[in-house]
Amino acid sequence: MISPFRFLLAAFIIAIFCFSLAGAMAAGQDSVYITTGRHKISGQDTLSAKKAAVTDALEKAVQSAFVSVVSQKKLGENLDFLYDQLLVRTMDFVSTYRVINGRAHNGAYLVGVESKISLDLMKKRLRDSGIFNQARNNPKVLLLIAEQGLEDTQPRCWWWQPEGQSYTSIAEKSLKAVFEHAHIPLVVTGNNYPDPAAYHVVFSAMDDQAAAMAMGQALGADMVVFGMASAQESANRMGNEKTFEAGVSFTVLDMASQKEEIRTTATATAKSTDAQGADQALVQAADTAGQALKEKLEGFWAQAMKEKRAFDLYVEGDNFLTRFIALKRQLKDIREIEDISPRELGSSHAIMEVNYKGTPAQFANAVMLRTFEEFGIEVSVVSDEAVKIRFVASPDNNVAPQTPQDDTKVIAPQPDTFPQGSDNTTGQGIIQETLQE
Repeated sequence: MISPFRFLLAAFIIAIFCFSLAGAMAAGQDSVYITTGRHKISGQDTLSAKKAAVTDALEKAVQSAFVSVVSQKKLGENLDFLYDQLLVRTMDFVSTYRVINGRAHNGAYLVGVESKISLDLMKKRLRDSGIFNQARNNPKVLLLIAEQGLEDTQPRCWWWQPEGQSYTSIAEKSLKAVFEHAHIPLVVTGNNYPDPAAYHVVFSAMDDQAAAMAMGQALGADMVVFGMASAQESANRMGNEKTFEAGVSFTVLDMASQKEEIRTTATATAKSTDAQGADQALVQAADTAGQALKEKLEGFWAQAMKEKRAFDLYVEGDNFLTRFIALKRQLKDIREIEDISPRELGSSHAIMEVNYKGTPAQFANAVMLRTFEEFGIEVSVVSDEAVKIRFVASPDNNVAPQTPQDDTKVIAPQPDTFPQGSDNTTGQGIIQETLQE
C-alpha cells in the first residue's frame, strides 16, 4: 500500500512536469512553477517552520525562472548575482502563490507550493544589471539632450547645466522609448538626474565634450549621446490651423576612442490649432532620428565587440597578495573579460594575459570604476599591448579617480620591470589557488 507521503511526493513530481510545460507555453505571461520546500521544526514551532518552508519553495521557483531566461554560460558567470541580488528579494518576482499541501515529517515541515513568477520583471532586473544577454549586446548610454521650445531664444532644457533649472525634454522621452524597446540600457533612468558637481565635473558649455566624457566615465557609460532638439512655428498656415516644424540632431561620443563616432539628424512637421503641434513635431523628429541612431549605434557596438583584444596586465604594489586576491575577485565581475591567465606570479607582482571584448583603455576604465575598502587602484600605463596598475593607499573618497586617455604617451612595461629572483616564486602557490576560485 502506498503511503500518503509517497503519494504526495509523486503528485508533486507529476505537477512539476505539467506546470513547467504550461509555463513554457505561456509566452509573455507569468510562468507557473510547482516547487517543494523543507525546513526543520525548532521545538514545537510548526508555524515558523511552515513559513520558512514556503520561502524555500518560492526561492526554488525564482531559481528556475532565472535559469529559464539566461544561457548556460551566463548562469555559471552570475550565480553570485542570483544568490546576492535575486533570492534576497524573492517576493519581488512572485506575482501570486498558494500552498498546495504541507505536513510535518521526520522533524521538518514539508510543503508544495504553486507560484507565478514574473519573467518580464526578472528580465528587466537582469537588463538593468547588464547581465541579460540582450543588454550585453548593447552599450550603456548616457543621454544629454537639450531642447529649445517655441518661446525660447536659446536651449533652456538641459539638466546638466550649473544653474540646475527644471528639465523637461519631449525629444528625450521619445528617444528613451526607442532605446528601451531596443534593450539599450541607460545609466540614468527616469527623472533621477545626477548633479555633475557631485562627481567633480563642471560643464563650461552645454556641449562640453570633455566634461561629458568625464560624466560618462563617472556613471559607467560606454557611450554618451549629445542631442539638440528645437521646434518653431512655420509661416505657413491655413485658416486656424498652424504648421509647426521641429529638428533633432544626435551626436554619439565613444568612451573608448574618446571621440565623436556617430551623428544623425531628422526633421518633422505637424499641424494643429494650438501649440500642441510643436510637441507633435518634436516627437516625430525625435522618433525618426532615434530609430536611425539605434541602428547605427547597434552596428558600431557589434563591430567593437567583435574586436576582442589580447594584452598584458601588470600588477604591483604594497601588501600585494591580499590586494591581488581582492582585485581578482572584482575582475570576475567584469563580463567583457573572456579569459585571464597568469604568465608570471610572485609575492609582490603579477603579469597576466587578458582576453577582453574591447580595448585596453576600456578595460582600464572598467577597473578604475571598481571600489576597494582598504586601498586604491592607480593606472600608470595604457597602450595597445599592456595595462599596468599599482595598488596605492586608499584615495580620498571625494576625489574622482582619473584614467589615462588614449593619447597619453606610454611605454609597455617589460617583465624585468619587476624584481626577479626568489621573490618570483614566493607565495605563487597561494596566488595560483586564488586564480582557480
